[in-house]
Amino acid sequence: MNLESATRTLDSLETPCLLLDEARMTRNIERLNALMARHGVTLRPHLKTPKSMEVARRLMATPQGPAAVSTLQEAEQFAAAGVTDLLYAVGVSPAKLDRVVALRQRGVDLTVVVDSVEAARAVAARSRAAGLCIPALIEIDCDGHRAGVQPKDTDRLLAIARALHDDVGCLRGVMTHAGESYGCRTVEAIADMAEQERWAAVSCAQAIRSAGLPCPVVSVGSTPTAHFARHLDGVTEVRAGVYVFFDLVMAGLGVCHVDDIAATVLTTVIGHQPEKGWILVDAGWMALSRDRGTAKQPVDQLYGLVCDVDGQVYPDVLLAETNQEQGIIKLRAGSTAVLPDLPIGAKLRILPNHACATCAQHDAYEVVRPGEPGVVARWERFRGW
Repeated sequence: MNLESATRTLDSLETPCLLLDEARMTRNIERLNALMARHGVTLRPHLKTPKSMEVARRLMATPQGPAAVSTLQEAEQFAAAGVTDLLYAVGVSPAKLDRVVALRQRGVDLTVVVDSVEAARAVAARSRAAGLCIPALIEIDCDGHRAGVQPKDTDRLLAIARALHDDVGCLRGVMTHAGESYGCRTVEAIADMAEQERWAAVSCAQAIRSAGLPCPVVSVGSTPTAHFARHLDGVTEVRAGVYVFFDLVMAGLGVCHVDDIAATVLTTVIGHQPEKGWILVDAGWMALSRDRGTAKQPVDQLYGLVCDVDGQVYPDVLLAETNQEQGIIKLRAGSTAVLPDLPIGAKLRILPNHACATCAQHDAYEVVRPGEPGVVARWERFRGW
């Protein structure tokens, strides 16, 4: 739902709440669209970050998709809004296949992911029982980050491919995700990881084709590798998600600048402890999540950078600690800066470590635009599995 809210000011909003800078979001979307156009590959945006139809419409190439999701709740919600080209980009369990079948029976081209013969046989068996094909991609482990088939384990790869293809023809291709790109320290290292990701997927696709089996889809992606891939030869589509909003982890990797971060948490000053150097606010981990993704980066942003109500960053001012419903603002250790003089009731914005986790704590985006006073719209988002 898009509720126009032009008469509301930021001062009137109940806090904590989630703000979305529409201009920054649009700039982020256009940047990756242009990159993928230069590479000549399809972009399949991952909707797990926004979980909002209003944002999804701005991300997808068409109202029908393509798009990726990470829960069947997302698939069902977006399908209800008319999105029909979806990849459920998490390994599917047999217990969830009934929901997959129900979506495909409604005309949704939902693809699932498997990385074992057991899972492939479950998909094939449910397809036969339903009298339809549940298309599947085989997940490839390109970096040891999570799940998937090792690229050199050709026997396992082909066993999964045959279990999907024989009788029911459910084999659609391969996919991989370079999650270890989040641990890179330089842009050059991200580019190297992008090539490792590409090679893993493309080489497995070639092995499948050499065995006489189809492999039309070669899907790769993470936000860092999508932005710094040197080339994407052999890839048919790229997936990325957090790029729509960006966050402090992405800024720490050099994928974006701090002023590209589109989603922030609006909070209110509720107290002071001057002898401790603290400012207390009403945004705790329930509003921001406990994600500390910058902790392993060269610059640890603790629970987030603090900005004034207009989004200007206060140098060296951090949300340093969180309780369930309260946060403690402090200066960065060793800083010679001075805490801003903020009265009770003053509004602040917090830039999050991980946009996906922070947005997941909220039910809606309060949309703002530079140069326009107040809130211009409220875009609802959903949660659940």
